[in-house]
Amino acid sequence: MASAPYNILLVEDNPGDVRLTQEILKTSLYQSQLKVAYDGEEAIDYLMSSVEKNHLPDLIILDLNLPRRNGIEVLEVVKSHPRLMLIPVVMLTSSEADHDIEQCYMRRANSYITKPVDFDEYFKVVNNIEKFWFSIAKLLN
Repeated sequence: MASAPYNILLVEDNPGDVRLTQEILKTSLYQSQLKVAYDGEEAIDYLMSSVEKNHLPDLIILDLNLPRRNGIEVLEVVKSHPRLMLIPVVMLTSSEADHDIEQCYMRRANSYITKPVDFDEYFKVVNNIEKFWFSIAKLLN
């Protein structure tokens, strides 16, 4: 584990999922700071500001169905920007549609995970995302 906290951008419009994710991360073994964007436009604004401040998130957890700009549009911006493109993007969404999965991978999402409806399963998924990206995978500093 790194000594500094990991920065996570959660792009999620469902307040219940936001709250649940916040609670899960509070109990985590990994130190992380969570920034929440409630729609695609807010996420893009935050990311562009992060580029200017040279304080990029270490991980983006992105919902697909968002107001203003959807997850595909956010993903396109992230993966086409020279400073943002190396940030891992985990799609965490309720859609199980093959078309959505294909569209996300075509736009270089790092993974696509369907949100579990069960609390215990959701807890495991968020913990496993964090464990993989902050313990198993090697991130750029």
